[in-house]
Amino acid sequence: MRFKIHKRNALALSLTAFLALTLVYLIRRTDSSNVEKVTLSKDAGKDNAAQDASTQLATKSKFQYDTVFNMKRSVYESNYRQFIQNSDQFPADFKLVLVVQVHNRPAYLKMLLDSLAKVTDVHDLLLVFSHDYFSEEINRMIQGIRFCRVLQIYFPYSAQLYPNEFPGQDPRDCPRDISKEEALKKGCLNAECPDSYGHYREASFTQTKHHWWWKLHFVWERVRVLQGYSGYTVFMEEDNYVLPDFYHCQKAMVELKKRECSDCDILVLGNHDVLGQFEELGNKVETTGWLSTKHNIGMALTKEVYYKLMGCSGDFCSYDDYNWDWTLQHLSGTCISRPLKVLAARGSRVLHTGNCGLHQKEACRPEAALQRAEETLRAAKPSLFPQQMVLSHQEAAEHKAHVKNGGWGDIRDHALCKNYGKVL
Repeated sequence: MRFKIHKRNALALSLTAFLALTLVYLIRRTDSSNVEKVTLSKDAGKDNAAQDASTQLATKSKFQYDTVFNMKRSVYESNYRQFIQNSDQFPADFKLVLVVQVHNRPAYLKMLLDSLAKVTDVHDLLLVFSHDYFSEEINRMIQGIRFCRVLQIYFPYSAQLYPNEFPGQDPRDCPRDISKEEALKKGCLNAECPDSYGHYREASFTQTKHHWWWKLHFVWERVRVLQGYSGYTVFMEEDNYVLPDFYHCQKAMVELKKRECSDCDILVLGNHDVLGQFEELGNKVETTGWLSTKHNIGMALTKEVYYKLMGCSGDFCSYDDYNWDWTLQHLSGTCISRPLKVLAARGSRVLHTGNCGLHQKEACRPEAALQRAEETLRAAKPSLFPQQMVLSHQEAAEHKAHVKNGGWGDIRDHALCKNYGKVL
């Protein structure tokens, strides 16, 4: 029985990889054809050249939503071409990269975009949106951005692209709460692979961890405009809201790290604390070990830290917790021998607006979340843009053990996750 399961997994992953390679081949052949056409038309005059450029721009921005196959093709095409929006308006080199993981909460994404538009010197940023849900509404919102350069990348193993097969939810998969004995009798696909608590995988839960890990690989290994970039990359999600001095404080924290915390691994610009003492804490930072519940918002990493995480890819991909942040806390101090040390802003510059999400999908109130964010901004405004950041508190970076949450026991998830470094 176990041999049959592994054989199915290998076949499924092989078919997925074959489809990806076929799409990439077709895209590259199309690009080669376009290059030939452009070359032949050079003598047609400047007007024709301008028209060709305009047509190419429209083609590069086009995403097909009508069928699953066309969405898959658009995903691979977009990830290959990597069109940089607004590059003509901002020709100078970008100084900071901000990567936003996007699912399907457009109301919260709009709040983030509105807050980013008010960030001082936001034109210095490259803003990368990493999608695992593909919709025309979200695309229109992002294409409307005019304040900085923008790149959209697309998670190619989204459940939306595989609605009835792994890594989506295959109807032949075992129900979540069936016992292993019943699953074996039933002969469902993943009967041998319940999690630590006896439950079987749910694609809606496993996707976020897959997307987060794939995104790290793709941003540092495949985004061509980042080749040679040695600065920080800040990671956040669609239900975040930034304060106007976000970039100002990030630069100040970089300088403080150089002076007083050379062994800090991660800069953290946000937290989940209630900002009732912003006047006192607005220019304060602290050092401590990385904690899932506190430091998973507004994380700024360098490529050196990325390589440190990639050294633990096997552990990350096999640890039975569907949460990327709890998995990272597990790695910090186990596979990563020296626990990850953070330099964290005590006065958060990244707010969490999401009052619904993976576990709560009803009774979402984005208008209430926006009101709270605006109230926080009004209260914090007099203390924004501090002249310097001050290290006010230091704790040793220690490993904090926790009880794993499960939801990540399926060997198909392990195998796919481990292959992101090879097939992106």
